[in-house]
Amino acid sequence: MKLQQLLSYTRKAVDDYRMISDGDKIAVGISGGKDSLTMLYALHCLMRFYPQHFTIHAVTVDLGYEGFDTTAIRALCQDMGVPYTVVDSEIAKIIFDDRKEANPCSLCAKMRKGALNQAVKELGCNKVAYAHHKDDLVETMLLSLLYEGRFHTFSPVTYLDRMDLTVIRPLLYVPEMDVIGFQKLMELPVQKSPCPVDGYTRRQSVKDLLRQLNQEYPGAKERMFTAIINGNLFHGDRGQNPVKK
Repeated sequence: MKLQQLLSYTRKAVDDYRMISDGDKIAVGISGGKDSLTMLYALHCLMRFYPQHFTIHAVTVDLGYEGFDTTAIRALCQDMGVPYTVVDSEIAKIIFDDRKEANPCSLCAKMRKGALNQAVKELGCNKVAYAHHKDDLVETMLLSLLYEGRFHTFSPVTYLDRMDLTVIRPLLYVPEMDVIGFQKLMELPVQKSPCPVDGYTRRQSVKDLLRQLNQEYPGAKERMFTAIINGNLFHGDRGQNPVKK
């Protein structure tokens, strides 16, 4: 995927769900993976011509895994002229050493988001961008269906009233394969996840299931995405339920 296509997808999502307003200061959550680095690139480029003026600030929560290195990410942000903040934490130690969690993903995600959102507020940002893409939306719906017994997925825009902070997901319309293609084309400095359970999670199982379904029933994934958008499965989110234009 070329930059022009990435910007087209991103702007459509931003416009459809009114993700950005004039004067926004948006924190961009950077894990070091392909999704977040692609989102950083998209928002940085969109910032140059979008009619609503906004600024971005990249933020990484260091979970405390040995060997996690943000040097290349910092260099990328410096080249872009984007301010970059690393938040140190002991989340990995708490989950694996202290609590010895058998199923660590949920707690890790909660603690990581908590640390990120707190840092975002301290930086004076009013919005934070998460790098969930099109495939993530469908996978989350399947996870909810299979493990919770309900049709539900994350919202394009969510207002966190306790934090007075708005979460946006600008990559909503971007397929994961296009993210992979863009990352390779631009040679973005992806950092391999040091998590010991990476690739062995429920989400990975659902990702594999979705791939199999799409092979057996070509177009199934796209139809699921369309059903989510048209059926407004975002209803029931504890945050803001945005109205599409």
